[in-house]
Amino acid sequence: MSSTAPKSSSPAALIFLHGLGDTPAGWSSLEKQLPSLQPSLSNVQYVFPPAPTIPISINGGMRMPGWFDLFDWPVSVGIKNDEDGLKAAVDVVKACVEKLESEGIAKNRIAIGGFSQGGAVALRAVYDDDLGTSSSASGSSSYAACANLSGWLTFKKSNGVNDQVPLFWGHGSWDDKVLFEQQQYGVDKLREMGVANIEDSSYSVGHSSHPEEMIAFAKFLDSVLFGSEK
Repeated sequence: MSSTAPKSSSPAALIFLHGLGDTPAGWSSLEKQLPSLQPSLSNVQYVFPPAPTIPISINGGMRMPGWFDLFDWPVSVGIKNDEDGLKAAVDVVKACVEKLESEGIAKNRIAIGGFSQGGAVALRAVYDDDLGTSSSASGSSSYAACANLSGWLTFKKSNGVNDQVPLFWGHGSWDDKVLFEQQQYGVDKLREMGVANIEDSSYSVGHSSHPEEMIAFAKFLDSVLFGSEK
């Protein structure tokens, strides 16, 4: 697991999960890119957990890094979920959170984010009905924020305790892998569940990040983690 320590007396952290077939190295540049856009984010500890290597059904059972199995391609609204895989992935997030708490970073100073599959896991870890409600070492029930980049919603009911956690959802309007329809569907459903604080934006790109998206993501993190200190 890759991580860097913060340089501030006001500790905060971002746990960011990569996508299918990738590794932490694919997104570890965030620890330099985000502070270059918002200097306050140099005061964040960045954690990039690795996904396990598992058989992926859409690839004929070929083993590759993945947070959970995929049975349908492209990823459209209503696809079948790998519930066991999703729960195991959320357990990885919880373990990261517990480690950060043991190091003195409160849960309400931790943002959970990810790209593609990682974004789907981030949403699940923060907002899902039966996951993410366990008590934390700090006694706080809410995370600082959630960020979903080109991911999708995999549940139908929120846990209630984290409905006030701000969400950033960025998606490519040309995405032919995790279809663009997933953003509108997911945002609408989350709002129906009671998740009100959602910043959603789209970009003229396929299944990848966009420079303007990174600018918006950095601004979002700066606001939720350090806005009150300015």
